[in-house]
Amino acid sequence: MRMPVLFFGHGSPMIALQTNDVTRRWAEIAHEVDTKYARPRAILCISAHWLTRGAAVTAMETPPTIHDFGRFPQALFDIQYPAPGSPALAERVSQLLSPEPVMLDHGDWGLDHGTWSVLVKAYPQADIPVVQLGMDATRPPQWHYEMGIRLRQLRDEGVLIIGTGNIVHNLPRMDWNNQHVRPYEWAARFNDYIHDAIVADRLRDVVNFMELGEAARQSVPSPDHFWPLLYVLGTREPDDQVTFGPDHIEHGSLSMTSIAFWPGMAAGKAPPHDVNA
Repeated sequence: MRMPVLFFGHGSPMIALQTNDVTRRWAEIAHEVDTKYARPRAILCISAHWLTRGAAVTAMETPPTIHDFGRFPQALFDIQYPAPGSPALAERVSQLLSPEPVMLDHGDWGLDHGTWSVLVKAYPQADIPVVQLGMDATRPPQWHYEMGIRLRQLRDEGVLIIGTGNIVHNLPRMDWNNQHVRPYEWAARFNDYIHDAIVADRLRDVVNFMELGEAARQSVPSPDHFWPLLYVLGTREPDDQVTFGPDHIEHGSLSMTSIAFWPGMAAGKAPPHDVNA
């Protein structure tokens, strides 16, 4: 059975210590995947927090839990997500991305907080093999979208593809003292723009997000948290139904919007492989 594909707005790593509407919805989404489709045989996660030079994929049997942050409570550093790895899936990812060279990482990386802060809520048992894909930081948005297209076949092989990042991610402008402050106008406008473009299958608008101008520059001051969404969109199939939720902005400039593409639930137009066509 074809698997869904998911994008989680992961927010602060502190969410791993919290139980709230966002984390409950993440758990509900995982439950829907397991009960309406199939329990994943493996998870491929594209996290905003592994930027590489050239594509890379974790290929170790037991990926370590990486605490790639500072100035947080010790309880956050104590969290472990001991999911097994999958060298076989890493090799499969390398095959699908060919002729793009892919570095098989056997010890330099692991599961960073972009991955485990979500999975500890969605799949807390940590019993599904997890492989993480590194994003080549030297490449343009179109390239990242095309990598997603090459990975699309994994959905028919029992692999749950997850992108984790944020549509709007401007940490310097965040109001750290008020989680529920009204979003900045530019943040709300950009989040809505991307939301509407995805619903309408205007993939060119998503890939070329910087064309929105100042709202895009403020919302995406660096592209690392936006790129995982492009991989997810690359795996979209013609009959996928898209759902959003959670779908809000916290602290004024941090989008918690999560997106799921559910196969076989609605007819639609196949997304073009060339978004400039």
